[in-house]
Amino acid sequence: MKHWKLAGSTAALALFAGTSAFADVTPEEVWQNWQDMSASAGQTITAASAERDGDTLVVEGVTISYDQDGTSFISTIDQIDFADNGDGSVDVTTSDSYEMSLKAPAAAEIDGAVPTDLKITLTQPDMVVTASGSVESLNYEFAGPSMTVKVEPADAAAEAQGNFEIALTDLSGKYLVEGDEAAKKVTSDFAVKTMTLTGSGKDASAKTDGTFTATVADLAGNTNGNILGAAEMADLAAALQGGFAVNGSFSHGAMTFDLAVTEDDKPTKITGGSEGGDMSFAMDATHLQFGGGGKALNLTIASADIPFPELKLGYEETAFNMLMPVGKSGAPADFAFLTKLVGFTVSDEVWGMFDPAGNLPHDPATVIIDTKGKVTMTTDLFDEAAMAALGEAPPGDLNALEVTEIKASIAGAELTGAGAFTFDNSDKTTFPGVPLPTGKLDLKLVGGNTLLDKLVAMGLITNDDAMGFKMMVAMFSNAAADKDELTSTLEFKDKGFYANGQKLQ
Repeated sequence: MKHWKLAGSTAALALFAGTSAFADVTPEEVWQNWQDMSASAGQTITAASAERDGDTLVVEGVTISYDQDGTSFISTIDQIDFADNGDGSVDVTTSDSYEMSLKAPAAAEIDGAVPTDLKITLTQPDMVVTASGSVESLNYEFAGPSMTVKVEPADAAAEAQGNFEIALTDLSGKYLVEGDEAAKKVTSDFAVKTMTLTGSGKDASAKTDGTFTATVADLAGNTNGNILGAAEMADLAAALQGGFAVNGSFSHGAMTFDLAVTEDDKPTKITGGSEGGDMSFAMDATHLQFGGGGKALNLTIASADIPFPELKLGYEETAFNMLMPVGKSGAPADFAFLTKLVGFTVSDEVWGMFDPAGNLPHDPATVIIDTKGKVTMTTDLFDEAAMAALGEAPPGDLNALEVTEIKASIAGAELTGAGAFTFDNSDKTTFPGVPLPTGKLDLKLVGGNTLLDKLVAMGLITNDDAMGFKMMVAMFSNAAADKDELTSTLEFKDKGFYANGQKLQ
């Protein structure tokens, strides 16, 4: 048996059964709150008995269930003790592990899909959570040496078998819930020293089997949200207008992984790792944001289906970020888009497939597109009726665009650029259907002609194609006299389009 302060058992149940945290009150009120919160989430929580034993409410035969549209979930806990400490806190004692079952029909939209029937075992010995606050504002901290979640098929005799396990060590975190059934403000953060994932599966009829192992260090994250009741959350557009909002960030340290699959007696092995990564997200009535990135990935693939013993891939850094306004507004709102791949490399065997003589530099490749700007939204993106009424029209007016960075480099050639534009939405006739732009984009290409000449010498493109491309580029650029460098300024001004000062439209 183990002791959890008030919200301890709720933290685990919320993670795996969808229940919410309860208030720091008497044992009976805590137990009643469990039942009320389960009901508000569409779940049912029952017990064979609930009786007082001194300062402790002993609840036996606890069952948490959910059943909707053919999907069912059942969790059973032998006994939970709610002990009043007399100091405004409640200790909860429960067994170290308990089982859950999950059943769902086969996905109709996926060919060959089969029904889901899983057994889930949660084990978290010596988990300690300390709660404080009130019904309106519940705050607690938790810490534990380990948590394990094991997922396996309920039918041990099934022809296709698979199991999965997540093991966490040194868990800690905080959790704050404020509000009532109609709306809650939830704030949380957590940290995990290591996470290990292991899995295996086989399908005798398909002659396949595989194993997977991954280890991730130093996980951490935080979330903040305003959560409405279940009825309000059924309509996302209405929920956003009603105050629903959420944001958070996650990060991890060094990671390693190993995947081995055998199909028709042909083995494939994928191994690799990275130095870390992160992710962030945010959503409310005004904007949507999602981003992430990683550092120093290396990947090795060995398979009978590739024409050489190993394929190696890697990069120094990758990043992605998207920010966009989603709600109708009377003023310009920010948007942004970033995609970045820095130092991408492949093994020499890949280069050798089209460059066996080594004519091209095998330098790491990089692609960066970093933009931001302003747009005035005229339609709520989550209002389905309003969006349908737009037809082909855009849901907003573009006000400004800044190209912070453009960079593309491969095989010794590099293209860079930056610029900025503003847009007059009262004039969509000068450039039909497009708001009148004003601004410029500066571009530079280094090593482009040298790369083209090498591609011609290798026979990958014809001389005529290369000459045609050079002539076209020359129309929009200035060439340096003493080096392989082209520069170009593309500019919109005075209701015209110019390239290096020459009006083209």
